[in-house]
Amino acid sequence: MLRRSFLFATAAAIVAGAGTLGAPSVSEAGYYDGKTITVIVGLRAGGTTDRFARSFASFWQKHTPGNPQFVVKNMPGAGALKATNFVAEKAKPDGLTVLWGPWDPAAQALGRKALRTKYEDFGFLGGTGDIRLVYGRTDIVGGGAKQAIDLTKAKGIKMGASNPTGMPGLLGRMSLDVLGVPYQFVMGYRGGSGIFAAMKRNEVALGSTSITSFRTRSADFIKQGEGRGYFYLVPVAADGSYKNIKEITEMPSFPDLYKQVHGKMPSGEMWEAFNWLVGLVGRMTFAGFVPKGTPQEAIDDLRKGYAAGQADPEFVAQSVKRFGLPYQFVSAEDGQKTIAALKNASPKVLATLQQVVDKVAK
Repeated sequence: MLRRSFLFATAAAIVAGAGTLGAPSVSEAGYYDGKTITVIVGLRAGGTTDRFARSFASFWQKHTPGNPQFVVKNMPGAGALKATNFVAEKAKPDGLTVLWGPWDPAAQALGRKALRTKYEDFGFLGGTGDIRLVYGRTDIVGGGAKQAIDLTKAKGIKMGASNPTGMPGLLGRMSLDVLGVPYQFVMGYRGGSGIFAAMKRNEVALGSTSITSFRTRSADFIKQGEGRGYFYLVPVAADGSYKNIKEITEMPSFPDLYKQVHGKMPSGEMWEAFNWLVGLVGRMTFAGFVPKGTPQEAIDDLRKGYAAGQADPEFVAQSVKRFGLPYQFVSAEDGQKTIAALKNASPKVLATLQQVVDKVAK
């Protein structure tokens, strides 16, 4: 099975690796000399993912041979699947249209009609890992949630999400199923910012997001005591081992919280399916793709720019300053292996995922 790790590389390690990437100078001409690349983001403008895309685009541009212009455009809908289908079906395979943002492995693994393509049919450019977590309002219990374990005392809480298979909502629901916390599921929100707005309006009490969004978009909400992080996700190996993230002190890891509640490690079919997804999405939260048939020269240049952009000392320093830890880079080789792992899901895992999705899918 593909070895998976949530741990972010240290800033020093990323910077050190930059020397092996062969980052081009801005004057190096090539396929993209004088051209403009449109980066399609499947979530609405102004959200954390959109802001990250726009910030990273400048570093991606800086390190791509030919120094093309990068223009970010938003195409929200169906939890980013609208943009995925558009790039697969309508974008010209000339390397001038790039899909970037969250991917939906469950939609492909389950053969959901909402996803009309397969990720392995795209040209993969690079990926970015970001730690996932569940957070929410503190008034889910009387007197307010003083600690993470208070989540298990809540009754009938509402969790917000975009669609049945979108990773934030799916991971959030399955974590509560494994933990044994009853909840109601509310769909239809456009991205994490929409869910967060609904949380502040008290339409929903819980959501699933990334540590970077939690420490930026939700910072004031948490500081004022209206919300808190309940747990973050880490993959657990077959032997039961896992590694906590030392930079995250606001909340426990999911395995630690589960052991606190139940006195043992989680087990069972729901846990196996949940842990499989955590490994996939925790390893690669966001990814860049181009349409099938894009010239290899274009793919190679975009891969170089992506890798060198994420290793850029300024980008690393910026990430550490804002979030307390750097993003994790996913190479083309590792990303393709992650996507290939979709074919290796056990029938039991897929059956469990299907049951979870069917509970809310219409």
